[in-house]
Amino acid sequence: MDRLEGIRAVIADGTNGPGVAAAQGNGARAVAPRQDGARRNGDGGDGTILRIDASARIEGATSRALIDRLIAGLGPGQAVLRRDLADPIPQIDAAWIAANGTPEAERTDAQRRALALSDRLVAELDAAALIVIGLPVYNFGVPAALKAWIDQVCRARRTFRYTPDGPEGLLTGKRAIVIYVAGGTRMGSDIDFASGYLRHVLGFIGITDVTFVDAGRHMADADALDRAAARVDRLAADLAAAA
Repeated sequence: MDRLEGIRAVIADGTNGPGVAAAQGNGARAVAPRQDGARRNGDGGDGTILRIDASARIEGATSRALIDRLIAGLGPGQAVLRRDLADPIPQIDAAWIAANGTPEAERTDAQRRALALSDRLVAELDAAALIVIGLPVYNFGVPAALKAWIDQVCRARRTFRYTPDGPEGLLTGKRAIVIYVAGGTRMGSDIDFASGYLRHVLGFIGITDVTFVDAGRHMADADALDRAAARVDRLAADLAAAA
């Protein structure tokens, strides 16, 4: 049994049981969006966990296994909304940009349709108190699927706004845990263009409480996955104790 299988083998049964939303259409259960300006600034959400899987691999993905382990460690009954980016999110295009730049009251039906998925993705973030993101590093950066998600949720007047002092994130009061997985890239090194970028983006939309689990260089470091699994266990225990 290799290290990855060892991680998966100890995951508790029932991770996808009651209280966990399975992926349905566009990668997740729908959450009703709020209107522009109707944000609960400073409200961290309703206790829901938003799980975002960015790995293109469905089976055998280390980031998925570690997220499974984290959520299982929180105990049964967790409300988990899953956004699986292996079910691709479209890139933003000219129609999307035009719709996003149009005041909501002036948008046409076509423009509202162009933003419908983005509205759902923002609503998922808005509803969550904890966001757990699987971050596999592809060619030193974030996966294209995760970048597409980022472009859909960075919305002026929805998730951030410009002020005389600079941009201000609106999704405050939330916490994020990022599972960083790379075969040969050390997290925080000069060739890591993923972790710092994602931390910045999350802070840009107001999520500044960000914890990274480091499973970098696991193909060169025989103990990297064991350390990451132990870190996940400690985080799960701390979260469960604080609930």
